[in-house]
Amino acid sequence: MPDFSRLQKQLAENFKDRVQNLRVVRGNELHFRVTRGNAIRLARMLRSEFQAELILMVATDRRAGTGHFEVQYIFANSRENWFACATKELPAENPTIVSMATFYYPASRFEREIKDLFGIQATGSPDRRPLVRHGFWPEDFFPLRKDTTEPPQFEDDGTPFPFLPVSGEGVYEIPVGPVHAGIIEPGHFRFSVVGETVIDLKIRLYFTHKGTEKLFEGRAPAEGVELAERISGDTTIGHSLAYCQALEKLSASEVPMRAQYLRVVLLEMERLYNHIADFGMIANDTGFPVAHSHCFRLRERLLRLNKRITGNRLLRGGLVPGGVARDFPSDLPLAAELDAILADFKEIVDISLSNTILMDRLEGAGTLSQQTAVDHGVLGYVARASGIDVDVRRDHPFDAYHALKFNVPVFKSGDVYARTMVRVEEIHESVSLIKRALSQLPSGPLVAPLRALPAFEPAFGMVEGWRGAIAHWVMVDNVGKLFRVKVKDPSFANWPALSFALLKNIVPDFPLCNKSFNQSYSGNDL
Repeated sequence: MPDFSRLQKQLAENFKDRVQNLRVVRGNELHFRVTRGNAIRLARMLRSEFQAELILMVATDRRAGTGHFEVQYIFANSRENWFACATKELPAENPTIVSMATFYYPASRFEREIKDLFGIQATGSPDRRPLVRHGFWPEDFFPLRKDTTEPPQFEDDGTPFPFLPVSGEGVYEIPVGPVHAGIIEPGHFRFSVVGETVIDLKIRLYFTHKGTEKLFEGRAPAEGVELAERISGDTTIGHSLAYCQALEKLSASEVPMRAQYLRVVLLEMERLYNHIADFGMIANDTGFPVAHSHCFRLRERLLRLNKRITGNRLLRGGLVPGGVARDFPSDLPLAAELDAILADFKEIVDISLSNTILMDRLEGAGTLSQQTAVDHGVLGYVARASGIDVDVRRDHPFDAYHALKFNVPVFKSGDVYARTMVRVEEIHESVSLIKRALSQLPSGPLVAPLRALPAFEPAFGMVEGWRGAIAHWVMVDNVGKLFRVKVKDPSFANWPALSFALLKNIVPDFPLCNKSFNQSYSGNDL
């Protein structure tokens, strides 16, 4: 367990009575309350003295019970696996916080989201544009406030979004979307170009805002799993596991060891079918469709294995709070199947990467520098391709990952090639992890019932999904129903960085760069 004595001493010396109610929760979380106006000072101290960075901001409407709003800031130290969770109270009338946007860019995204959904203004923010809210929402409509009722009928009045234009001789704009070909979800991309060279890209999302976090409210905790599975259709296990973890931490329940190992297998199976599909789609966007066809043949084989394991091709129904829903079939030679799939995939990769035309498209395209990646707090394979060595499975181990050795592939070039190769190496690691987990699989129960959930206490779960770190934060009310659920998909952090990766590339490289990021619209547009 981490030693919080130095952190507690620093808080006492630097903040005195502005930090109160310090308590250690679940062994590696230090919870406390901080007075208004001190969050940015706290963030500076945690970064400079403890290498802890902001990973999540959560707003909660507690006016009915306590008469105020709350905002919680969660900071993570990945080297020592601990978290600092600071909560501040805001008055019911005119609630405001001091912006942290100039200190850390991702904070501005959280602040804009909180403003749109709760009406809590971040003073001093350099970016006051709406994030979730589209222009035709009523000004006084804040959907995550508890007293919000069904708004009057409203619709798009046709007012154009105020994009900041890029002007100059020879500059013109290319609008793409929000409606795209095929079944891709909506998002608007506006390119400013000179000739074919992109000099600016603006991305507008949230066309599919569904009120997902609102849909959790009032449900029984166990019923939330089904909703978590559908936050992003390709990340069933990642989201449902983070949600289940949050409930298990809140109830101080221990997941049986057999279930912990089976959860590892399910999460890695999800990583496998997505990464293999991505390699094929990246190759397809270079004009090499044969690799795409063969990768989707392997993806289909993996989806059929998923069906045998959980009864669902996308692994839905695989997890329950406290464990897993079912054991693996005894007649399934999963390790042998994965060895065959990996050998097949390796041949596809070797053929693809020996193609000089394909390699010419991958290398040097869509470069995201390490500094830009750090500034944007990017996650997952996007971060690791730009030289950032992060992985929740190693840095904040969960389930059986603490007992399973694996490598975290990191590349430095930050281009499409690096993002492709991170996936290729992670595919090898996932197969190795699954085989190791199966060989060490203990006997025992599959689920442990949750203990009582304490009312109005926060808890969060974190998982390294196939795109990157996923976080779910939960709080229940005094009758055990879900009071507030906050979700962070890695796409929330990674989408803005795509604009920087595309700079100085040509327009025809956008589909390739975009696919190498492959972020979720639905996971972002909660």
